[in-house]
Amino acid sequence: MTVVTRFAPSPTGFLHIGGARTALFNKLFASHHGGKYLLRIEDTDKKRSTQDAIDAIHDALSWLGLDCDGPVISQSAQRERHAEIAEQLVTAGHAYKCYATPEELTEMRARQKAAGKPTRYDGRWRDRDPADAPAGVDSVIRLRAPQDGKTVLQDMVQGEVTVANDQLDDMILLRSDGSPTYMLSVVVDDHDMGITHIIRGDDHLTNAFRQILLFKAMGWQLPIFGHVPLIHGPDGAKLSKRHGALGAESYREMGFLPEALRNYLLRLGWGHGDDEIITDEQAKEWFDGSGLGKAPARFDTAKLTALNAHYLKATGNSKLAELIKPNLEKAAKTPLTDLNTQRLLAGMESLKERAKTLNDLTDSAALYVRQRPLDLEPKAAKILSDVAIAVLIEARKSMEHIQPWTADAIEKWARRYAESHDLKLGQLAQPLRAAITGSNVSPPIFEVIAIFGQDETLSRISDITKDH
Repeated sequence: MTVVTRFAPSPTGFLHIGGARTALFNKLFASHHGGKYLLRIEDTDKKRSTQDAIDAIHDALSWLGLDCDGPVISQSAQRERHAEIAEQLVTAGHAYKCYATPEELTEMRARQKAAGKPTRYDGRWRDRDPADAPAGVDSVIRLRAPQDGKTVLQDMVQGEVTVANDQLDDMILLRSDGSPTYMLSVVVDDHDMGITHIIRGDDHLTNAFRQILLFKAMGWQLPIFGHVPLIHGPDGAKLSKRHGALGAESYREMGFLPEALRNYLLRLGWGHGDDEIITDEQAKEWFDGSGLGKAPARFDTAKLTALNAHYLKATGNSKLAELIKPNLEKAAKTPLTDLNTQRLLAGMESLKERAKTLNDLTDSAALYVRQRPLDLEPKAAKILSDVAIAVLIEARKSMEHIQPWTADAIEKWARRYAESHDLKLGQLAQPLRAAITGSNVSPPIFEVIAIFGQDETLSRISDITKDH
């Protein structure tokens, strides 16, 4: 058997973090078994589904590295097929037409509620002759669900789960306007797509029993279900925006790397011993469906950020430069020159050691692409007092003779110069940092000075001291 999984989002908004994890689990499970992972857009709710949301889902999945292994299926395009199956079920006696009016159903529910009973369809048209149908009432098609016994689900995650069939009423398959319901569409699509395994959130667990009845009514092979507990916040409450329940694209905007987010989502509800850093190849090798927990996972932005810092440090300097280039150019309002790029690459090793996100990296790397004359940050301007300016004027003369122009040679010069002029090292280094970077913080200043080169460094000091 070829394993076939699917991810089936509704395009009514962004790809939320729980959906991204579901897609990841399905892709890894299929990859582990040498199978296929498919994507189905469940767009039957035309009032709420939008093309913008569909595009956003595709974009987010692509950024996360979760592209599917075949053509994308649009559920709305299968509408005639869904209706056809409903009619087949009627012909086979597994479904029937119901002519109950909305007013009758409202009265029925009110009576049940008043009696303290569950509000569910009472089967009033289950065995009636359609010839008794009232004039002018369009029928719906309902499943003829079993009224006794039980439905048993052998779940990959939850184990054996049982529901008494008298708790499952005759659900609508086809509405009076001819449109299929979610339950019917999902089952037909899963069968037609050859889905063998369905891994999804446990908020769909109750749906599974109704869907099993439909599979059995059609005589179709049941897929294997795995219902994964939903993600909670670090406080154990249902995940919300204050916890980080954002769209996947928001994490890209916040500067997270897709490989870091994949690793983090993988560990939310699945484990492999004490392993925390898991490569894509290891994930593919290890994710066989076991190890999925029954308890809700807790989302922790701080842990994701720490994991992202690890991946950032492990990423090549050239790749990082390319990733932050668009934002650097946006901030500088000009394309990066070759010289800017050379400086950026030269300083990247130190920059990435101090960054946790690409946004951190962009902010700290900006010093290598800022245009002269520099706009001093307030704290840098405060450092450049009259005393500091006097120190820079004298130090600049000495710096003209530093050879070779390397970080080590510059640091040795600075220590000797400070000692010989009765200065603490900081009284020299801090004014140098402020004048050369425009800020009071930077990577090691002697490294920065070496990267800028002698001419640029001396020119920047001149920019600051020329009016004194």
